[in-house]
Amino acid sequence: MLDRLNFPQPWLSLILFLTWQVLSEGVSGGSVVLGLILAWVIPQLTQSFWPERPRFRKPWLMPGYLLKVVWDITIASFVVARLILSTRKPKPAFISYPLHLQHPLAISILASTVSLTPGTVSADISDDQKLLLIHALNAGDDNEVIEEIYNRYEKPLMEMFS
Repeated sequence: MLDRLNFPQPWLSLILFLTWQVLSEGVSGGSVVLGLILAWVIPQLTQSFWPERPRFRKPWLMPGYLLKVVWDITIASFVVARLILSTRKPKPAFISYPLHLQHPLAISILASTVSLTPGTVSADISDDQKLLLIHALNAGDDNEVIEEIYNRYEKPLMEMFS
């Protein structure tokens, strides 16, 4: 009986609980109880969807990563708006990005980060999970884009997951 009361995904449970508290109209006894119930029930129901547990080695680095992503989204929004409003023609390109990450969740986070940032979209991943196909709205040099994605996103993710 007590084995069933565990939290199979503790980080997911924590994120769900905190998200519920932020979305509630204030912290109250009812919102805390419902938040705890949701933080326990949702991971229990989705447990079979997780092929293996995410292996965060340094989870305390995630808030800094998220702040960097939000900052990059904000800056990229202005850059894309300026590009669209100007008379310059964009230089769109498909770029084959060589992946160094191996954990499926880390690759998914990287692909999502690229897609969330205005001006870039993750289009496909190779079957062997070694290449990520990225469409960039305005790419000067492929190597420059690859180096920026590696240094800003993949390198911190590798530190968090390995």
